[in-house]
Amino acid sequence: MLTLHVAEQSPETAVLVDGASVAAVGRYEELADADPRARVRRWPGILTPGLLNPYGPELLEATYHPDPREAGTLGTEPIGGERARAIFRADPARLGASARRGVQRMLAHGTVAVAGELRSRAVVDAVRRAGLAVGQRPDRLPGPAALSPTPLILLPRVVPGGPARFAVFDVADRAELVRRGAGTCVATVIGGRLVYRGR
Repeated sequence: MLTLHVAEQSPETAVLVDGASVAAVGRYEELADADPRARVRRWPGILTPGLLNPYGPELLEATYHPDPREAGTLGTEPIGGERARAIFRADPARLGASARRGVQRMLAHGTVAVAGELRSRAVVDAVRRAGLAVGQRPDRLPGPAALSPTPLILLPRVVPGGPARFAVFDVADRAELVRRGAGTCVATVIGGRLVYRGR
């Protein structure tokens, strides 16, 4: 099934998806006219290639992402440092479930690829099942590990024939995305599937 994704602030970079691949990239009007059978998904903001988060090990192996049922005792925010290590030491099986929740948080921040050497099989499985690409980690990491790292690392542009992997952010342009961060994500697509929808 063909799906045409278009964002209000970047209609010149609409993406026509066929299965797991990009069929075409171009102006929305041209793509819609060329294939009127396509299902149209309209988004606010801009459509981007999505983000690489270079902090895969830090966010998925060294951070505990609490289950919503643990909110009363552990809160809802990610837990790092010694407290996370203590949680994993007490119950190593929690790592896999935490990693799956961490991956969901990353998807909600427009992450379509991670970098860094992942050592835990449970974490590697969570990344693979989500369809996240694995990229090369930059030589220097500029700041603390974060779901919206600074600076944001955008992947190369979306191209016809390439994987249908991109993210949409509710901002006017890339400068506003840099200023406001990845928490503005409204949609993430991996393998042609909508894996996160904010609205």
